[in-house]
Amino acid sequence: MNNARILLVFVFACTLFYAGAQVPNEPKPEEPVAKKVHWYDNLQIRGYMQIRYNRLLETNEKLKCEQCDKSWGEDGGLFIRRMRVILYGQITKKIYVYIQPDFASAASSTSLHFAQLRDAYVDIGFDNDNEFRLRLGQSKIPYGFEILQSSQNRLPLDRSDPLNSALSNERDLAALFYWAPKEKRAMFSSLVKDGLKGSGDYGIVGFGVFNGQTANKPELNDNLHVVGRVTYPFEWKGQIFEPGIQAYSGKFTMPKPQITSGVKTNADATYADERVAASIVMYPKPFGFQAEYNIGKGPEYNPVTDSIETQDLKGGYLMVNYKLDLDKAVLIPLSATNTMMEVKSTRKMPGVTMSRSLRSGLNGNSIRTLSL
Repeated sequence: MNNARILLVFVFACTLFYAGAQVPNEPKPEEPVAKKVHWYDNLQIRGYMQIRYNRLLETNEKLKCEQCDKSWGEDGGLFIRRMRVILYGQITKKIYVYIQPDFASAASSTSLHFAQLRDAYVDIGFDNDNEFRLRLGQSKIPYGFEILQSSQNRLPLDRSDPLNSALSNERDLAALFYWAPKEKRAMFSSLVKDGLKGSGDYGIVGFGVFNGQTANKPELNDNLHVVGRVTYPFEWKGQIFEPGIQAYSGKFTMPKPQITSGVKTNADATYADERVAASIVMYPKPFGFQAEYNIGKGPEYNPVTDSIETQDLKGGYLMVNYKLDLDKAVLIPLSATNTMMEVKSTRKMPGVTMSRSLRSGLNGNSIRTLSL
């Protein structure tokens, strides 16, 4: 009997000891679940706004420009010249999208601040580094260095007339092919990021076709313009140079609403539109200069015959600048001169066939996001 009691006590003690020694099973940590990346997760947004007052130190209130800001000249006041929001991104390894509307467009001389599409295109890469890529949509046409510069990177607010007269708003619906090796694409990017006023990445070689009636306007003939450009940035003795050559050819049709009543045209109001230009840029490190010149032919109003005719054109500009890197600011003084003879006309123009201008100014910023 005693032996049975001892056995029961021993079994009971072993049971308690075993139960107390048990450690509850802890839940295993959950394996991290990889977040699914959607194509729209790669989209980014940025933008900029420019406000202008053009009456300071004004010497000629009658001065106007067909493609310049509407605040030029008499009755001009504070003016929003750009208000842009940009949606962009490398949505896949070989697909890049870029959409840019402008909310400061003028519908007429009395109506301002309308939304209008500026850019809407997709880049399709053909290799892993996108050195070869096809651009489809509305975008800048690769003709001229200053034309390709964004307003937020350009030193003068206004582009020079001799080249800018080629393309209203610098854009059109196009199919364009670009090529640049990986290291040159990186250089194009750094020229903008480092504040050297680069043009952006439009390839070492660019060519393609575009409608020819310019951005946000319907095509008016069966002819496509052809464009080609070659440029090559390189560093030499601490300076960065970029020479380039570009040309385009096509047919431009005068829109009927823009032809003054009574002015004569040819049978279909369609004219040869051809140009070739040379560019040379030395980026400001610290001294820099920029020069472009183009020749060609296009529609021009002839006051003697009161008609629009195909005429020769030529013109260019030279700009010098100097980049001052101060403790908390960057200042870039500039001076530019333009000379132009003849220019493509989109409406009846006065009989003046030559223009010269001299501009000077100072571009500076002490805050990265603010430029004066």
